[in-house]
Parts: sequence; C-alpha cells; structure tokens
Amino acid sequence: MELQEMHQQLMERFTDNQLVSATISQPRQKSANLKRVKLKPVEIKSSYYIQFEYQHEHVLKHKNLTVEEAAGELENLFAEFRQGLFQFNEEKVQIQLSKKFKVSWKTEQTEKKQAQLSHNRKKQYLLEDGIPYPFLVRLGVQNSDGSVKKQKYDKFRQINRFIEFIDDSLVHLPKDRTVRILDFGSGKSYLTFALYHYLRIEKGLDLRVTGLDLKREVIEECRGIAEDLGYDQLEFLVGDINEYNAESAVDMVVTLHACDTATDMALARAVKWNAKVVLSVPCCQSELNHQINSPELGIMLQHGLIKERFSALATDSIRAELLSLVGYETQLMEFIDMEHTPKNILIRAYKTGRKPEAGQLERYRQFTGLLAAKPFLENELKELL
Repeated sequence: MELQEMHQQLMERFTDNQLVSATISQPRQKSANLKRVKLKPVEIKSSYYIQFEYQHEHVLKHKNLTVEEAAGELENLFAEFRQGLFQFNEEKVQIQLSKKFKVSWKTEQTEKKQAQLSHNRKKQYLLEDGIPYPFLVRLGVQNSDGSVKKQKYDKFRQINRFIEFIDDSLVHLPKDRTVRILDFGSGKSYLTFALYHYLRIEKGLDLRVTGLDLKREVIEECRGIAEDLGYDQLEFLVGDINEYNAESAVDMVVTLHACDTATDMALARAVKWNAKVVLSVPCCQSELNHQINSPELGIMLQHGLIKERFSALATDSIRAELLSLVGYETQLMEFIDMEHTPKNILIRAYKTGRKPEAGQLERYRQFTGLLAAKPFLENELKELL
C-alpha cells in the first residue's frame, strides 16, 4: 500500500466517525522529544472533534482538531513516526511504515465498539457519583445515598483526578509484598483516604500508608476517621518532613502543598528511599524567586508578578530535570487544585534507573547558571548527580 492510499483509507473512517481510539508511536529519530500521540474522538458543544494527546519526554499536551484538520496532522505525524494502531467501530488496523515509507496495513475484525465522546457525556470517574463510598460520606463529600454534595463537587473531581494518577502508577508498585506509602503534609487527608481506599479496597493491595502533618488536631481527627472506617493499615502521625527518619525504603511518596523547600526535602527523601513512584503538587515557591539574577531576562523579571510566576515554573522544571538526572521518568502534569488556583502542576516521577542523556547534566547547569540558581534539591542530591 502506498502512503497516499493509507491516508485515504484512514480519513474515510475518520469522516464516518468510526474512530474509537488510536496510538501513533515509534519515532523515526530516537532522540525525538515527542514519544507517542494518542487519539480519541470528543464532542464539544455538539461538534465532533479528534483529540490529539502528545506525549513528550516530560509533558503532555492536548489539541482538539476537526476531521479536516486531523487529516493534515496525520500526514505530519506519519512523517515522524513509523507505527500506528487504530481501533475503529468494528475493526483494528495496525500500520507499519518502512524507512522508505512503504506501508504495511493489517486489519482485524473486532466486536463492535463505541467511542466515548467524554466532553459531551457524564464524566466516567473511577469513583462514581451515585455510589456511596464510606470515606467520602464520612468526609462530607457524599450524602449517605452516594450523591455528591453540590458544594463538594469540585473536591470530588479533584479526588478522582488524583485517583487517575494512582491508577496509572499501579504497574510500578510491587505485587509480592506490602506496599509502603508515605504522604507528607497530608492535611485534612481527602486524598490520603482516597489513595488508601482505591489501592486497598478497590484493588486489594497489601499496603501500609502513613500520613504526616504538623497540625495535631487535624491528625487526631484523621486518626478517628481511619479507626471508624476500619482502615487498620492507615496511620496518621504528627511530624515534620525534615525530621522524619523512620524509613529506609519506601515504594510511593506523595507530597501535596508542602511549602517551598519542604517539597524539595520530600523529593530528596523519596529519591534516597528509592521510591518507585513520586507524586508531588508543590505549594508556595520562594527559593528561586529570592535567588534569581539574570540580566538577560530583565524584561520579564522587572515585573514582580511575572517574576513570581516564572520562578515557580522554573522551579518545577528544575525539580523535574533533577529527578530525570537521577533515574526517574518525570512528567509535569495538570492537576485540579481547588485550594490554591483552579489548575496546578503535579510532578509525576517513576523510577526507571535510566541513565541521563549525553549532555543533559550540562544543559541543566547552563539553565541554573543563567538564573544564578542554587537549588536546595540539587544540593540534597549532589552525591547522585
């Protein structure tokens, strides 16, 4: 099959709204930052679109295109990638391109599948509205019949978004022993209880979870809730991240809203404990804001608001790069956060042990040198860099 015929065959199916899902992968250039692209149909304001999810080395990006626009985007992508797997309503199509762009097209009939146009339908949550979950009822998010309280629906969405990250992490957690999880700065512990419920009750994992926070009254309240719910492998302790030295190895570290360098301390502890999964939503970030000195960026940094926002973005970029340098696959993800801004950044890192790319450490040094940055996390991890 020729390339032109391949595009024609795909677009006929796209035009007939047959697409259920697709993945385009295998970059022609091994050094390419864009690793794969996922496609799915969505309905937005009664109009049909194809959503493209671009999975880069460290970030995810999304774009919604009309079918006509998708045609041009597919041509661009198949100039860069060698493989495509498309699930249509009643068939699966696997495409492989040779170095000279010769097309191998294999099709397989499947049971009839229907696309979920999620933008126009009720969101399919891992924890469903209408089903009572004891911890959500106890925490005041749900009524006893399982309906979500109107004023708590944003919190319900946040909890489900967090559970999606937990679900994605399952493959990285051990299956043959007790999973050890630490949550630094657990606060009121909505997400700590959600994590425990999902992994222990829904997935049946053997685990031990510790929530750590400085506020004694909050910890005591959480202890009472855990006891009432029979969550006997969930404990809450009063303590400071800087002084917690009770572990030598941990499987997952969660840190939500730990202020400034408390986030870095938690990340450093996670690395030294060889944590397989790290999920971190930073809070206020002032370290770099106080350090930054870059005449080249003076046009930006002369404005206090811009300097603050740039410093926060640069700080999380530095954190992600440092984790990558010490053997983690790291991404900066969008996270629903109702306590601070409507949307925030979550740092997601999986331990792979992969060695840094050639020149990666030098590029990091150039970036921090440009900003005159001396990151706390870099100092904590200096023996591993």
